[in-house]
Amino acid sequence: MRRIRYGMIGGGQGSFIGAVHRAAMRLDDGWEFVCGALSSTPEKSRASAGDVGLADDRAYGSWQEMIEAEAKRDADDRMEAVVIVTPNHTHAAPAEAALRAGFHVVCDKPLCTSIEEAETLEKAQAETGLIFAVTYNYSGYPMVKQARRMVGDGEIGAVRKIIVEYNQGWLATRLEDTGQKQAAWRTDASGPNAGGAIGDIGSHAEQLTRYITRLTPKSMFADLSALVPGRAIDDDANILLRFNEVGSPAGPVRAKGVLIASQVATGRLNDLRIRIFGTEGGLEWNQETPNTLRVDALDGPTRTFHRGDGGLCAEAKAATRIPSGHPEGFYEAFANIYRGTRQAILKTQARTQARTQSQSEASDEPEIDYPTLDDGVRGVRFIRAAIDHGPNPDAWISL
Repeated sequence: MRRIRYGMIGGGQGSFIGAVHRAAMRLDDGWEFVCGALSSTPEKSRASAGDVGLADDRAYGSWQEMIEAEAKRDADDRMEAVVIVTPNHTHAAPAEAALRAGFHVVCDKPLCTSIEEAETLEKAQAETGLIFAVTYNYSGYPMVKQARRMVGDGEIGAVRKIIVEYNQGWLATRLEDTGQKQAAWRTDASGPNAGGAIGDIGSHAEQLTRYITRLTPKSMFADLSALVPGRAIDDDANILLRFNEVGSPAGPVRAKGVLIASQVATGRLNDLRIRIFGTEGGLEWNQETPNTLRVDALDGPTRTFHRGDGGLCAEAKAATRIPSGHPEGFYEAFANIYRGTRQAILKTQARTQARTQSQSEASDEPEIDYPTLDDGVRGVRFIRAAIDHGPNPDAWISL
């Protein structure tokens, strides 16, 4: 399986997440970094390209220049996918342009800032048939995949209660006033935004909930706040959720949930955790100790599953990279998202080259799994509903 040639938009000097994406793609040696428009100014963009070793003729001053120039290159030389790691409000335009120019897209979350933008991207993908991945990287952890399989197989019964929390403390003071780049754009309310804490980390919590349970939030009661004095965008979110109704041996069940997303939880680092309780048991996973999964039974002992155990599901085994007992974490989970995206691109290309579907799908491997454009669109709808409802919660709002 050959490498996918990609270009990156954003991720230049001063960027944390761009380097993470590039490192994740290198883990499987399945991607080749060929070009970039890595910053918002031509000078800094080209300087950043030099830092990461891109050739001068493929160091572009803007994403428009990159997409136009790459589209003119020979098919066996041009980039095949565009990776977008710019601030949240700048995702939509280059994503649509890349699709229209014939390139697959990998976009950081949240997808965009408005439902209208999300629907435009849906239309563009439907018309082009290209792959579009959104990097909800926490769904790449092996034990998250194990939890998903166990819930799907009914091992904890029908889901009744979901508690998902994403607590950070790094914005407990006005860090944005110090010139810290990451804090500045995340708390900027002067233009279009995808929310503060709700968009930045609440979007991860919402997607993780849907991924593990396969349940869809149907209504919410949201309370969004800016708890740090003088901040104009939410840094704390507390949301009640009601999910779609599902059948069970005891009759219909409609799960209830609580979602907390806070960046002012003083002292907390990256505390994403989820607890799911069903009619026959429950489970718990914590991102800061990601290699274990706790599973409780209604009548029976509590079990602890470890990444790398022999009895895990095929999806968890496929997402495991090193032997049990050797810690895996953030980069490896990110790489699993890129592995699935690459497999999907190659599968699409194989079909385009007139191979039969049975030939391209003949494998004992688990199904290709990566967060899709649909995940991103659902995330935008969730975030916008919370933002629109959050300042003055007085009733449940439908999703």
